[in-house]
Amino acid sequence: MFRRILIANRGEVAARIHRTCQRMGIEVVAVASSADREHLWLQDADEVVTLGPARASNSYLDASALIEVARAKGCSAVHPGWGFLAENAYFASRCEAAGITFVGPSPQAMQRMGDKALARETMSALGMPIIPGTKRVLPDIDAARRAADAVGYPVLLKAVAGGGGRGMRAVSNVKEIQSAWSEATSEAMSSFGDGRMYLEKLIVGGRHIEVQVIADGYGDVVVLGERECSLQRRHQKVLEEAPSVGLPDAERARILPLVAEVVAKAGYVNAGTVEMLLDAAGNLYFMEMNTRLQVEHCVTEQVTGIDLVEWQLRVAANERLPLNQGQIAIRGHAIECRINAEDPDDGFRPSPGVVNVLDFGRGEGIRIDTHLRTGDRIPPNYDSMVAKVIAHGTDRAQAISRMKRALADTRIEGVKTNISLHQRILQWDAFTSGNYDTKSLESDLMGAE
Repeated sequence: MFRRILIANRGEVAARIHRTCQRMGIEVVAVASSADREHLWLQDADEVVTLGPARASNSYLDASALIEVARAKGCSAVHPGWGFLAENAYFASRCEAAGITFVGPSPQAMQRMGDKALARETMSALGMPIIPGTKRVLPDIDAARRAADAVGYPVLLKAVAGGGGRGMRAVSNVKEIQSAWSEATSEAMSSFGDGRMYLEKLIVGGRHIEVQVIADGYGDVVVLGERECSLQRRHQKVLEEAPSVGLPDAERARILPLVAEVVAKAGYVNAGTVEMLLDAAGNLYFMEMNTRLQVEHCVTEQVTGIDLVEWQLRVAANERLPLNQGQIAIRGHAIECRINAEDPDDGFRPSPGVVNVLDFGRGEGIRIDTHLRTGDRIPPNYDSMVAKVIAHGTDRAQAISRMKRALADTRIEGVKTNISLHQRILQWDAFTSGNYDTKSLESDLMGAE
């Protein structure tokens, strides 16, 4: 196992990885931009290095600086978390060339599966049904127009290196495609340093289902169930559940072994998520594969009892998976609410500032993942996540009840948050019945305002 690693990320994910490393006795070198340097959780790291100014391109996206820090501080591995360089094959290859283990798939597998356009082509060749659209990168706006005409509107422009809803735009007709292309490519370049795009048919009324996998270097692959991620606002996930409330048992029994088979055939190693879309007719399509840890991995951890960060580290250290598929069971139900510093009463405008009070409701079955402590400042430069509140119960009803209580007992002052939206969701008939899709939150609950 590694003695010391570099966490090449910030905020909640960096603090999350740090907690597992502490438990495993692994020393941690953390990095921070000037905007994050005073966050109190950094005091728990073994060392902290200030990377540069607040702009991500000069700090968290600076591959050369990160590798230099890892070398200088004697780190034998780098954990990228999610976002920033987590799905950047060039960064992974730079780590490899420097003799530093990248905690994730190989650069080749990352390029094949993390490149969302190439992943579609690969998965289709391996027998996985894909959403109609382009199988290759679009070279320019003219190619996008031709592809949209061939597929038929509405369509979805998506960044090859995208994630978290960034670099994505829905296009209803030919008049919208120019502006959508400009906005999506610009956002993708800003967020990921990669403006390449592909295009899919926009499936209206679908459900976003994702399957968690992890594989070791010895050919073993396990599937850790699936997650329901259909509650979204502007393509950003708001609340996630495990297991899915919309996936029929027969389809679950069919698709989970198929995912394991395809991932094994692809030669993929480490953690990854196969994202799929269930249409209104019950057809399940492959959308993309995220070659990293997901924000919402927590709900999978709660229903399986598995620490995914630990498993990632063990696989990266060339160990075998701790359990085989037959030893893994799904127990109960888990729900995650993403608490963001934003104002629901003002168009969800970001609400950066100093957190004067930070007191989360706790209790049986409640898990809080956050990097913030009272007195910390949420900078305006990055995503606005305050925390993730995860509730686990023996069944869905108990998980919902526990989440309601936890949110009611939470006090956050100094910044606005979206807790009120989550409380409305938990009372919403469509949610409690499980009868919702990717458009329901915006069109029904929020559209009714």
